[in-house]
Amino acid sequence: MELKKNPHVDVYRLKSIFFNIGLVISISSVFAIFQFKVYDNTNVVDLGVMDDRLEEVMDIPLTTQPPPPPPKIQLPEIVEVANEELIIEDIDLELDLEMTENTTIEPSVYQEPLLDEPEEEKADEIFSVVEVQAEPVGGVGAFYEYVASQLKDNYPHQAEEMNIQGIVYVQFVVEKDGSITDVQAVKGIGGGCDELAIKVVRNSPKWNPGRQRGKAVRSRKVVPIRFKLVMR
Repeated sequence: MELKKNPHVDVYRLKSIFFNIGLVISISSVFAIFQFKVYDNTNVVDLGVMDDRLEEVMDIPLTTQPPPPPPKIQLPEIVEVANEELIIEDIDLELDLEMTENTTIEPSVYQEPLLDEPEEEKADEIFSVVEVQAEPVGGVGAFYEYVASQLKDNYPHQAEEMNIQGIVYVQFVVEKDGSITDVQAVKGIGGGCDELAIKVVRNSPKWNPGRQRGKAVRSRKVVPIRFKLVMR
């Protein structure tokens, strides 16, 4: 048996109307809460009347303080002494001035101060700088003509293959008799050039020795020997 509801007493048919009414009431309540204003009932404090009078500021001129007075200079007192007495001290002098006719006076002889005599040069001293420089017999040109003749046909084979050219600086000592000793290459280029330069200088003709105070002395010299390949 199926139950049938009376449409006039069905509550659910008014469901949408009640929902809309509730929604309107809720929105109205929220809007009324946000629009509600609360006023503070505290008493207003009287701040009084502000005095807006301006005080006039007077310009005070700058004043300069005078410098302190200079200190007083106290001059020394001069005391005059009346009737100054001259005091002479007795000095006992014992002078032997007894002279007779036979007394002889030895004349004083003035001796000139001895000047420092120049020290003699040491026999084995070698000078780097002398008053008269040592030079080859016949001049520097004759010496280098001799060097060129020795290098012309004796150019080191190793240096020629390696194309070595340059200057060898040879140092030696010119003795008092003009002979050459202590020959060494102080700056070389290698390839056999250094040894050849030493040999050429050692076998060179005698030199005129250097002189110091007119005397022949041993002196040290340095000469450049140039090695240059000639294109054949």
